[in-house]
Formats: sequence, C-alpha cells, structure tokens
Amino acid sequence: MSAPDRNADNLARLNAALSQRFGDAPEIVAGNDFLARISAHRSHRAFKDEAVDPKLIRQVCAVALSAPSKSDLQQRDIVIVSDTMLRKKLNALMPDMEWLPKAPALLVVCGNNRRQRQLHEWRGRNFANDHLDAFFNAATDAAIVLGWLVLAAEAAGLGCCPLSVIRNRAQQASDLLGLPGHVFPYAGLALGWPAGEGYISPRLPLAATVHTDRFDDARLRDLVEGYDKRRRYRSQRYEAEYGRAAEYGWSEDKARQYSKSERAAFGAFVRKKGFNLG
Repeated sequence: MSAPDRNADNLARLNAALSQRFGDAPEIVAGNDFLARISAHRSHRAFKDEAVDPKLIRQVCAVALSAPSKSDLQQRDIVIVSDTMLRKKLNALMPDMEWLPKAPALLVVCGNNRRQRQLHEWRGRNFANDHLDAFFNAATDAAIVLGWLVLAAEAAGLGCCPLSVIRNRAQQASDLLGLPGHVFPYAGLALGWPAGEGYISPRLPLAATVHTDRFDDARLRDLVEGYDKRRRYRSQRYEAEYGRAAEYGWSEDKARQYSKSERAAFGAFVRKKGFNLG
C-alpha cells in the first residue's frame, strides 16, 4: 500500500472508530496507524488457552513504566503474579470475575509513596508533604502506568482488562502481595492472547466531556439521555430490588451501581498504610 493509501486508510479507520465510540466524532485532521489502533481500543475477558512469554510481559511493563510521572517521583510499581497458588488466592478475592482464572497472566499496579519517604530518610531531609497530595500523586502515577500498560499490551497484540475490583479487598490483596506501608494496590490487569475481536464500548458524547475555556454541563441531561439510547445493556443490576426497566441504558446502570456502597473501608485501609489524608 502506498503512503497516500495508508494515510487514507488510517483516517478512515480513525473516523469509523471515533464515530462508533462517541456518536459526535471530531473532524479528523491527522491520522496514523497508532491513533487508529488506540481509538479502537477494546477490553478483553476471553483469552486463548496459550501462555504469554514472561519476557514479553516484562517488556510490556518496561514500556508502560516509560510513561510520564509527576515531578519524576516515579511513585508506581508493577507486581507480576507468577506463582500459581498466589494467583489462585488473588483470583478468589475477585469472585464476580468468573472469567479471570482463565486469563493467562495477571499484573497488579501499585501506588508507591514508600520509596519517596525512604529517599528522605537516606538523605536526612524532612518529609514536608505528609498530607493528601502524597497519596494523590502516587495514585495518579499508578493510573498513568495502568493506561500505558493497556496501550503497550495492545501494541504487542495482547488483550487485557483492568480490575479495579481488587480494591474491594485491598487489605487482603496487600497482605498476599507483601505490600509495605505507603504502598497500595491500585488495580489489577488481566492479560492474554484475545480469543475474539471484542467490541468498541460507546462513550459519552464529546459535547458532554470536552469543554472550551469554561466547564459547561447545561445540556448534560439531554446528552446523557441521547447516550442512553446508544448504550444498552443486556443484563440489569439488582433487578429483584429495582425491577426490570423497559429501557435500560448507561445512566440507569450507573445509578443502580452506586446505589450500593462499594469500598467504604478503602479510606481506612489507606490511613492504615500510613497516609495522612488531611
């Protein structure tokens, strides 16, 4: 394929993916294979029964850890779970993820503010930022690396699915992984060779989430209701309690999801890890 043909193909792929994703895709003015591929991101929960080379996993981790880091503090680590018994115990902490035991590999991304504190101890410097920002920075660094892990895995041909549910039992996960003070599990990431193509999940329209100069949600309800028509779910949460809705879209699903308490103990866990959240 010639360069002009490749460019046209990339532009078409990018436009198709973003149109499917948002419904109000922006005008496409630049395109390449990388943009086209990441715009068509898909989560995967079904994998081939085929191991992932540990060397490839470490390579993906290295690429992900090339991500930006707040003030170069590098407050994020990755735990590769390779021990079979440890993996089974971690799987058991996430029982609602029935597909997880069949995922060939599991990583856990951690926020790590411990290393920064160790530097202060070694250098004899006062740690003057023992407040919420210390936790926030470590969590942000972990979030950035999780995103880059997804990109790196997909670039290598792997499929993956992030697992925030590991924080539902953060203390147990921390104990199993031997995480010391000021280190906490941020998310898991299941990895493997995808068994299918997956699908593009529609997102809220850009009109609801991209703002110019000032935040504006005056049209939010109309935009969400329009999005609900594009984002339908096969199953409905807590149907026995709330009944079966004739039209069940994103807003009803998320309202039902957060009508139940989740991770109420996480703040206490973070404080137990030594963080001052004041």
